[in-house]
Amino acid sequence: MSALRRVVLDVEYDLQVRVEGDDISLRQDGVIEAWRTEYQTLLSAERTGVSWIEWRNDRITQAAVSWVLLTVFARYCEDNHLVTHRWISGPTDDERGHALDTRTAYFRAHPEHTDRDWLTSIAHHFARYPATAGLVDSYAPMWQVAPSGDAARALLEFWWDKDDTGSHKWVFTGIDTRFLGDVYENLSAAARTLYALRQTPEFVEEFILDRTLEPAMNDRPLDGFTMIDPTCGSGHFLLGAFHRLHTRWQHHAPALGNRELVQKALDAVHGVDINPFAVAIARFRLLIAAITAAGDTNLEQPLGYTTHLAAGDSLLWGSPQQALSPDLLTFGATDDIHDPDTNPIENTDALFRILQREHDAVVGNPPYITVKDKALNALYRQLYTTPHRQYALTVPFMELFFRLARDGRDGRTPAGWVGQITSNSFMKREFGTKLIEQFLPAIDLKEIIDTSGAYIPGHGTPTVIMVGRNRPPTGDSIRTTLGKRGEPGKPDQARAGLVWNSIASSIDLNKHEDIYTSVRKSPRALFAKHPWSLSGGMAQSVAAKYLSNSQLLASAVRSIGLVTTSGEDDAFGRARSCLNRYALPIQAGPGIKFVEAAGGENVRDYSVNLSEVSIWPYSKEFERQLNTAEEKELWPNRRLLEQRKIFGIPIEKNDRIEWWQYREAYVDKLSSPLLIVWPVLTTHNHFAITEELVAFNRSAPVIALHPGASRTDYLRLLGLLNTSSACFWLKQNSHNKGRPGAEQAGADEEWEQRFEFTVTTLKDFPLPTELPLVRSQRLDELSRHAAAVTPTAVAKVKAPLRAVLEVAQRDFQRIRGLMIAEQEELDWEYYRIFGLIDEDLTYTGDVPSITLGERSFEVGLARQIHEGVATSTWFSHWNHRSTPVTEIPAHLPADYQALLQRRLDAIATNPHIELLERPEYKRRWATEPWGKQVAAAQRDWLLDRLENRDLWYDRDGRPTPRSIAQLADLMDHDPTYRDVLTTWAGNPDITTTTALTTLLDTEHVPYLAAHRYKPTGLDKRQAWEHTWDLQRREDAGEHLDTPIPVPPKYKPTDFRKTSYWSHRGKLDVPKERVISYPDASRGTDPTLLLGWAGWDHGDQALALATLTTERTDDGWTADQLIPLIAGLHELAPWCRQWHNTIDPDYGQSLADTIDEELHTHLTTHHLTTTDLTTWQPTPTTRGRRTKKATT
Repeated sequence: MSALRRVVLDVEYDLQVRVEGDDISLRQDGVIEAWRTEYQTLLSAERTGVSWIEWRNDRITQAAVSWVLLTVFARYCEDNHLVTHRWISGPTDDERGHALDTRTAYFRAHPEHTDRDWLTSIAHHFARYPATAGLVDSYAPMWQVAPSGDAARALLEFWWDKDDTGSHKWVFTGIDTRFLGDVYENLSAAARTLYALRQTPEFVEEFILDRTLEPAMNDRPLDGFTMIDPTCGSGHFLLGAFHRLHTRWQHHAPALGNRELVQKALDAVHGVDINPFAVAIARFRLLIAAITAAGDTNLEQPLGYTTHLAAGDSLLWGSPQQALSPDLLTFGATDDIHDPDTNPIENTDALFRILQREHDAVVGNPPYITVKDKALNALYRQLYTTPHRQYALTVPFMELFFRLARDGRDGRTPAGWVGQITSNSFMKREFGTKLIEQFLPAIDLKEIIDTSGAYIPGHGTPTVIMVGRNRPPTGDSIRTTLGKRGEPGKPDQARAGLVWNSIASSIDLNKHEDIYTSVRKSPRALFAKHPWSLSGGMAQSVAAKYLSNSQLLASAVRSIGLVTTSGEDDAFGRARSCLNRYALPIQAGPGIKFVEAAGGENVRDYSVNLSEVSIWPYSKEFERQLNTAEEKELWPNRRLLEQRKIFGIPIEKNDRIEWWQYREAYVDKLSSPLLIVWPVLTTHNHFAITEELVAFNRSAPVIALHPGASRTDYLRLLGLLNTSSACFWLKQNSHNKGRPGAEQAGADEEWEQRFEFTVTTLKDFPLPTELPLVRSQRLDELSRHAAAVTPTAVAKVKAPLRAVLEVAQRDFQRIRGLMIAEQEELDWEYYRIFGLIDEDLTYTGDVPSITLGERSFEVGLARQIHEGVATSTWFSHWNHRSTPVTEIPAHLPADYQALLQRRLDAIATNPHIELLERPEYKRRWATEPWGKQVAAAQRDWLLDRLENRDLWYDRDGRPTPRSIAQLADLMDHDPTYRDVLTTWAGNPDITTTTALTTLLDTEHVPYLAAHRYKPTGLDKRQAWEHTWDLQRREDAGEHLDTPIPVPPKYKPTDFRKTSYWSHRGKLDVPKERVISYPDASRGTDPTLLLGWAGWDHGDQALALATLTTERTDDGWTADQLIPLIAGLHELAPWCRQWHNTIDPDYGQSLADTIDEELHTHLTTHHLTTTDLTTWQPTPTTRGRRTKKATT
């Protein structure tokens, strides 16, 4: 049912017009006013902190989904004959004909109505019967805004569609309602991201219910028994619980009638979800399950079934303060959260009934995301004791789950059971500290089950299953299932996965050990201190070896931590190519000061790739210093930068920091002559020495040794931290974040999983007494040699022609082979130092160069794969592809071959070494394929030369747009440029015009907002322009009555092309090399017209004014000129702001000149500013089909 997503998007687009479209006549009366009022109420109550546009768009999505679900429910009922009416179709041609005839008769009787009214009649029909009334009650989001008649018609047409054979495309006869879970996940991409929509697989749901609901039902009466899923989603846990409860009631009270038994079971089932359409689906599924269990065949009955479900925020309505009278609530601004008028899609009475009571069993799969809404984030911190730092929702939901369970502390009633599958991020990340050390020790945890290695569809994030009871701990141990190995491949059926079967089959054993898991009773005291480790097998034995090294890293260094955090990297960061535009060397000039910038992704294999720069409003002595050029560059994001927080306080309220400064900049590290930097988020450990001033962001912390430390001291530590031994320790003590996209791609291998190597974790790294130097020094030297022969480095000193790059490639491969060999020696040297082996298994001579696939562990792995013992993509992965060899290579020196064999023997016989000599701890040496590196280097070289200032100004210094054909004519005068261009294009005969067209295809961004953005982006642009207008008024000294709003950030889907997004990002900061003027070339030149992105606002306006005049002289009509004049209109405020100084030669400012040009064009062509701001480019044939809307 993923096809429904497109339908939802179409309805969303229509509803946006109905709510706040430019054409007021198409709006639904009263909606925008009511929504604005509701939004302001929520803001005042601190129920939300998102922008108006974000809030409005989410409400539109909910309404759109609600209307689509109405038709889904209707179609299911029609096809399964649960209703007598036919509104849309039926499983047969006759029934579809009956539906169409009924619709025709309706319009004969109501000729003034549209298909919106026809759909509404379905809802009214459902509302008449108790069984279905809850699906369309007054809290359903559909009643917030209705689609146009055309949109309703299009929705019906979707269901009337037929396949290639002429059969009905959508038929639901006999289909289990579990398919609605797929609908739940796929209806809206935006909602899936916002609410973290993920289904719980049935086998996981069954497992958790077996371990919670079943024992709960065993130790208390069925009468009055209740269970709840406070994050119920589409209702998988609720359905499973209903069926079990119904079966129990059948045995407990066989004399009761079918309907009474069903209602007894329904009365025990409770569910809440923040997503209204999730609750609608869950309610419908429960309803179908109820009538099936009761033996009913029709929903149109005078007696219905009562379900106990509600849409709302469980964390708010389930918090302990909610039990108090609203009149007695005095905790800050949160006293309004009980007001039933605050949110009309929340049934506050139902939420109170469900969440302000205790339940016998609490189960669920809470969301794993962090709270983006700042107001809600703060509110949850007030309501719960466990949120800490940048917490994920797993933390307060863990607290809520146990609070909802029946309290057994008095011993008079059995304590409630709690079971959940949740992200394991709290176990090792700092935000889990309060949960683990303060909350959970007071709870009777029964089972902790590591499911991070199991293949669980839709759960790419590593997970853990927690089972416990709401009472003080009983006993000194907790049953734990510890992970040893992950799923070796994606199983045909998830429930048949090897890791999951190991978990499910051994969970009730007192002690168990197999290749995938270890089951044991672990001392409860181990789980009272953060962090947790759930690694089984030899992992704990190896970890114990490290404990003998008593000195920790933190005690041996000056500082470990962040260098800088801007708080908004996109506002300060620029591509290094932007220096061509500013024509300034790094950290120099009277204009913008820049500093090298990097993140964790730039740190790999002993080196740092510096490809970006950042605006640096500081002096050489690191004192804050802002000049006019820097202020101009940062001013558009001023309001956003003012709202950055330090210790919870916005910068605008902090007298010690200016809005244009970095949020944090640590002078002790910035001034250090040497630093060791590493990426926080990575699959393997990567540490590198840096000697330059670099603004490393929060994803790349650093280590600074004590003053006076030599480069040798840094190199000794560098070598240790880059070993496989260090990788093992770091992974044992760090949070596993899984692999991006693993929920879609299937099971991932352990070496693909990303870990979060935090500052706090690294501080506790155990240092051995011996820190060898030779290998570390050699690796550092080799890394610098390798960096000097990359295509990018070569292109900085020579034209990147084929012959030059072939020499560089040979050098690079030789150096990389030596680095691989030296790293092997370092790994094996530290095995001895850490006491994992007794003998020295390092090479005494000069190591030979080896390739990937020739390391000892790789030879052993290749043998296992060849013998069918193991499976792995290690050798075929795209960025470290190698040839597996099952024998030690004969071309290596004989004594080195003998050493490799001894290492293979150690791997086979020493379980400690076997654990560490695995892909998950061994360096990947992952690099971009050489061909891609060459293409990128040549591309940058070619583009850099197109940014020659002389190309973009005429002899009089006036900015001059040029077509691609004109650029080609100019560049043809440079034979070296032509050689590199044809080499890059892979075609010596290609014309320069054709090659430049391809080269520049993704490098330009249009001059006009309407050319850049889709409608959603234009909405956001409008919000930004409103903010800029208020900032200008504030700068002019005007006192504003209300705070300036923070505009919403952009998303990729807001831009018309992906390339536009890649150059602009979420803050729409221009990073492109050239400006494009679509459809503005002369008729004799079909190539794209371009301008230089190095032009300031004044130059852009002058170029556009000249272009507009030229096209006017060419005889263009007013309609053709509108976008060009609109471009001038968009630039005019910036010219007024930054180019308002009177030019003595002309007696007026550039701003005055542009205003006059704009006025002249508007007058001459009889245009209004509305004509300019509402202009849209002609849709392409692939765009949205347009048609006259009906209201």
